[in-house]
Amino acid sequence: MTRRVTIGEAKPRLSALLADVEAGEDLIKCRGPEPIARVTRIHREAEGDDLRVVLRRERAKQSPVTTSEIMVWRHEGHSH
Repeated sequence: MTRRVTIGEAKPRLSALLADVEAGEDLIKCRGPEPIARVTRIHREAEGDDLRVVLRRERAKQSPVTTSEIMVWRHEGHSH
């Protein structure tokens, strides 16, 4: 879930807002009605996850590779 807060609203409640971010909520900080920053949780992937899990998670965020892309890469740099 994403919540918008103004800078004025955030100043006195920063600790509580950061606790919400730790719990998984995203915040968009606004100057008046204009959004200026997004605050999101940083996931510590290196702790407890092996490299394969991290790579699979990152790969899942990308679009699938097509056969034609693989063929282009395979012949990339060939002169004939």
